[in-house]
Amino acid sequence: MDIAGYMAEVGEQARAAAALVARSTTAVRNQALLAMAEALDAARGELAMANGKDLEKGRENGLDPAMLDRLELTPARIDTMIEGLRQVAALPDPIGQITDMAYRPSGIQVGRMRVPLGVIGIIYESRPNVTVEAASLCLKSGNATILRGGSEAIHSNQAIAGCIARGLADAGLPEQAVQVIKTTDRAAVGELITMPKYVDVIVPRGGKGLIERISQEARVPVIKHLDGICHVYIDRFADAEKALKVAVNAKTHRYGTCNTMETLLLDQDVAADMLPALAEAFIAKGVELRGCERTRQVLPDLIAATEADWGEEYLAPILAIKVVDGLDGAIAHINRYSSQHTDSIITENYTRARRFLTEVDSSSVMVNASTRFADGFEYGLGAEIGISTDKIHARGPVGLEGLTSQKYVVFGDGHIRT
Repeated sequence: MDIAGYMAEVGEQARAAAALVARSTTAVRNQALLAMAEALDAARGELAMANGKDLEKGRENGLDPAMLDRLELTPARIDTMIEGLRQVAALPDPIGQITDMAYRPSGIQVGRMRVPLGVIGIIYESRPNVTVEAASLCLKSGNATILRGGSEAIHSNQAIAGCIARGLADAGLPEQAVQVIKTTDRAAVGELITMPKYVDVIVPRGGKGLIERISQEARVPVIKHLDGICHVYIDRFADAEKALKVAVNAKTHRYGTCNTMETLLLDQDVAADMLPALAEAFIAKGVELRGCERTRQVLPDLIAATEADWGEEYLAPILAIKVVDGLDGAIAHINRYSSQHTDSIITENYTRARRFLTEVDSSSVMVNASTRFADGFEYGLGAEIGISTDKIHARGPVGLEGLTSQKYVVFGDGHIRT
């Protein structure tokens, strides 16, 4: 296959489709999303069969358990995809909203209108449900999208692509509004990220190596986060029962996600009292614990944590534990080692919670809640295109608004500048 020629054709079709999607009505785009949901529901057997091929191939190729977990399309995950489509359809349409309208001294009115970005390229690994999440948010926000999933999910992604195409056709929208790349050749990624003529923004979702490569080589803007080194800090004023429940959920709910806790911090004043119960709960779940020197004074059987552990995204049943010098120590540790993804404090002290929210420089900061909530679906976005730890344009889970831009609009009545 001529990859360069194929990708140029995909890009050209996406650019043409983007113009049609941008001028479509909210009702038409919602109709397409609801039709996609119906198509997915009707194709459960087809999806399971395709996903089974990918899982079998993944096991043959030695994919680790975390990757296989991300790859699997369980009935519950199909339900979540369907619910996500319906939730996105029910969300307010941001396109065309005019805000900040005000009269200027000259008599003109100036405001800002929300508009689509155009064509969004999304590159992701393993998780086939991303195909639906990305398609739904891009379509709802008036964009066309080019999706390049990992080779390990090729059968699942193509089966989902068929459902998406049926939904678009049902609403009279061009099938090229959502294109799932059909080749597993990695050269397709290189072409996609260097096509500014056809692509307006790239969203990579995957491992650190993939995102670093795309950030370095892309010739179009990138919305990204490199990794998810998330913390839970148990404050001296924490409720012990809440702390245990939140910390265990943050680590063990799912291991292979970017919003999973990788480091647990404890205030030195409560470490001796709380560490035994926490360790017992984690060990019962099969989690390997690595502790700092002060942690191992309480739990001497733990593996000694190294400097590298504080900056590690395990994506596995491994947890680093550190005892810190109170709130100051926790904030300092987080701001040094965090990937600015999601960090949480467990405390009953309002003033300390407010300080944590203010001083921890992450895209999501939480009080008495599991880091696993850092997700577009849980935030009410319907789904997310990804999570951004950058500070320009979009930050945190990127939903509809993050896939739009604004332009100034000016209303006059024959006004001229003097």
